[in-house]
Amino acid sequence: MTSRRQPTARQRALLSELEAVFLAEGFSQFTLDDLAARLRCSKSTLYALAPSKEQLAVKVVTHFFKGAAELLEERIAGIDDARKILGEYLAGIAEYLNRASAAFMTDIAEFAPARDAYQLNSRAAAARIRSFIDRGVTDGVFREVHARLIAEMAGLIIEGIQTGVVGQRAGVTDAEAFTALSELLLSGIGTRRRLR
Repeated sequence: MTSRRQPTARQRALLSELEAVFLAEGFSQFTLDDLAARLRCSKSTLYALAPSKEQLAVKVVTHFFKGAAELLEERIAGIDDARKILGEYLAGIAEYLNRASAAFMTDIAEFAPARDAYQLNSRAAAARIRSFIDRGVTDGVFREVHARLIAEMAGLIIEGIQTGVVGQRAGVTDAEAFTALSELLLSGIGTRRRLR
């Protein structure tokens, strides 16, 4: 069994630089020569990160979503109210995705391995949402709902956002779509006060 080597400080810095370039401009139009010139490094330095341009793109996309997951967990750490956790989590997704250009999101949608990385992240987000709903029902801040069903429906919406269907049909960015999903969930499952 071989262990993966940890990236060097230079490799981590290159990944961050590549992420910034890809977020702003997408990745499909670049060659490795373009990227090496842009980052002022050799192609062999890029090959040390990944053996091909396609695998490099997947590595950067995965890096982006791993960073999102870590920041989201930090964002909700210490919050006890499930309603606030769910709101913060979805707001965090919206803010994080707002960093991504339309070109980046289009490239992800059109490149299956990168799309798979996004889908994996979306499934993980749906699982987290379900855990927040379960907690909110238990704590009484959400009305009794079928948490798994609601989370699966949210997951389908997340998938629709991820594939670009929601954005194309509604004319919104992924970030705007996640904001709307947050509003829909929080108003739909929140406890209702009875009128006297």
